[in-house]
Amino acid sequence: MNYSLRFIAHSEVGRVRKNNQDAGYASPTMLMVADGMGGAAAGDLASAVAATTAAKADRRIAGEDMLVHMANIVSDINTRLSQLVSRDLSLDGMGTTFCGAMFDGNQFAITHVGDSRCYLLRDGELSQLTHDHSWVQQLIDEGRLTPKQAETHPHRSLIIRVLNGQRDVSPDLQLVNAAVGDRIMFCSDGLSGLISDDVIRVAMGEDDLAVAIDDMAAAANEAGGHDNITVVLADVVEGSDAPASTPQLVGSALERNILDTSKPGTSLPAAPTSASAPDHAGEEVARYAPEDRSRRWPGIVGGALVLLLILGGGTWGAVAYGSSRYYLAEASGSVAIYNGLPGSLLGVELNVVTERTDIAIADLPRFYQRAVTNTIATSNLASAHESVEELRWRAKRCVEVRTQRAEPPEATLPSPTASPSGLSSGAPNYPTLLAPITPTASAETDPEEC
Repeated sequence: MNYSLRFIAHSEVGRVRKNNQDAGYASPTMLMVADGMGGAAAGDLASAVAATTAAKADRRIAGEDMLVHMANIVSDINTRLSQLVSRDLSLDGMGTTFCGAMFDGNQFAITHVGDSRCYLLRDGELSQLTHDHSWVQQLIDEGRLTPKQAETHPHRSLIIRVLNGQRDVSPDLQLVNAAVGDRIMFCSDGLSGLISDDVIRVAMGEDDLAVAIDDMAAAANEAGGHDNITVVLADVVEGSDAPASTPQLVGSALERNILDTSKPGTSLPAAPTSASAPDHAGEEVARYAPEDRSRRWPGIVGGALVLLLILGGGTWGAVAYGSSRYYLAEASGSVAIYNGLPGSLLGVELNVVTERTDIAIADLPRFYQRAVTNTIATSNLASAHESVEELRWRAKRCVEVRTQRAEPPEATLPSPTASPSGLSSGAPNYPTLLAPITPTASAETDPEEC
């Protein structure tokens, strides 16, 4: 039997941000949210690309074909972002999460990249159907962090998989059977990162979809509202019970013009004034630390410092501001804690090495080597120390793994074999040593690859 969806979508800026870098889309056959990142590097554009690309590809497909179609949508989004960056290098650094599903009347094809989430409420029981692609989730999976500790971890917003046009990304895909009475929700971390599962469960239990969204958004704002809040909520109902619903786009998808990359010579429309220098731009840029930012820092730091000059009254204002900031970076081949801001201004260095560690960059997994090389921002010195200990553990583990790989395999001497003449040759067959294997692209991006 085929069912239908009764749905609603909502997106708002929140209490702190100056513009909306989230987007969402809802229809009878597709539900999704996208959380853009990149601050001034157009996170709002990235999420708008994700939502509008998904909307244009929305159609009725059944069964496992939905998974193939959703994977293609994710690939198309990534390609579109790459094309935009190639046309305007100032956009290098933008990225977006993607969390959504197609619905064929019987099943949901859940598709997920990043730390936006999908929740299912069935018979009063709440379950999270997606697994965050974040640093803290990885620490939880390894048993090195509890979910409670993760709530206040200094790097809880650092994600390790994102759509940014720089490499192919494989989304998590799964089919979930639907049942009448199910309520499914897709949301950005502006909601799930601020309220507990208990609050979500109670609010999702409200009879009215609009009331449920209002309650959750209000709770997130009361908890600080420091990020954009986007929610797509839907009920599974009997086919005849679902009213004719119009597909709905929300958030940046309604506010951001998108370049048509099929028309050579066109340029990107200017972003709204409020989006030109959104608050917390640095935090948004830092959300996906593993990317190579060699091209990004000049523009990011330059723009941030110009703003500091205006607000702080000159170079020393920037230095004073930087004195409260800490980050991890490379120093003479090892991990070091810096105080200040990366780079210099008018010949004045804006940072100083506060502490050097004995953690060699080369001992870290390749993923974290790039993260440190591109700098890892921390909120304070205590958070920097926590990050150092995490890196120390990973370096120790990788040294052990590499040592084991370097040890020659134990060879047992085979029994003498008969020669063609029937006599024993007595010459053992020693194992052949293989040449070192060059890491694949997937190995290079695997946080566990040593």
